[in-house]
Amino acid sequence: MDRRGICTLGNLIVDLLYRAGHYPARGELAQIHGPRGMSVGGLACNVSLSLARLDPDLPVFVCGVLGQDREGAFIRARFGEHPGIDTSRLIRGEETAYTLVINDQESRERTFFTSCGSGDLLDDSSLDLAALPARILHAGYILLNAGLDRPDPEHGTRLARLLMEARRLGIQTSVDVVTQRGGRYKELVPPALRHSDYVIINELEAQQITGVVLREPGGRLLRDQLPRTLSALMGMGVHRWAIIHSPEGAWGMGHEGVAQGLPSLQLPPARIQGTTGAGDAFAAGVLHAAHEGAGLLEALRLGTATAARSLLERDSYSGILPLEQTLAFYHGLGGN
Repeated sequence: MDRRGICTLGNLIVDLLYRAGHYPARGELAQIHGPRGMSVGGLACNVSLSLARLDPDLPVFVCGVLGQDREGAFIRARFGEHPGIDTSRLIRGEETAYTLVINDQESRERTFFTSCGSGDLLDDSSLDLAALPARILHAGYILLNAGLDRPDPEHGTRLARLLMEARRLGIQTSVDVVTQRGGRYKELVPPALRHSDYVIINELEAQQITGVVLREPGGRLLRDQLPRTLSALMGMGVHRWAIIHSPEGAWGMGHEGVAQGLPSLQLPPARIQGTTGAGDAFAAGVLHAAHEGAGLLEALRLGTATAARSLLERDSYSGILPLEQTLAFYHGLGGN
């Protein structure tokens, strides 16, 4: 099969966006500023729409569960604005997942309260891989898909089984993880990495998975630890690239064992409208580069550029421009 395109599999969420002057301590009050926003969220929404903005000619396939409710209609309408997105693999559920996203204007950090709705119906039987023409399957979030996170006696998890079968059929595989506390990372992530060509995660998730500390209690990123962390991820079985992104920059490693990195773009704070979905926008850039056969450094560059463009709007994707314009924006702000 002459494969082309990228399939996203995973969370389809409506984000309810709020801006707070600061995030309160437990039992305290914080004031909401400005109107409430409403946007799509979740890996399958964010990455699909980011890819469609970046390259309208690229076939994009989306698989996940949507409810027959107002939120589900909202997501379907956003997909419908992009002819390149194939929604024939959407699964009908009762309630669409939603997330309350609190953007802290003081620290620029985000806090999430989420309901998975009917999304837990998604599992390894939800996608007919034999009929999928995509070149790459990007799946996640691990830890937030109960059906895919279920144990599998042979492969560890149902997601790992799905990824193994995809690779057997000649589909490249990629995974992402949700940021959570707790010890579930070491149980659920390594089985998937053994069958993944790419892993694209942030520094907090990489720290939880590998046990290598990347941030000091005061918040400073321990850059000297990044090569060790990337090497540990590759050692868990990743077949092509392990990639870590953070507010400070992005780093990656392939099987040659050499870490490569690029700093983030320095945007004027007044231009940043929101950071929700920036990690998924970064992943979209990396996946597009991988799809086109680019090298690791080029993938980090396009991921960084796409993520930076996403910051210019409150939602996760509408700030993204077509490929050449996104790269011109990157170079115009001093990216190399």
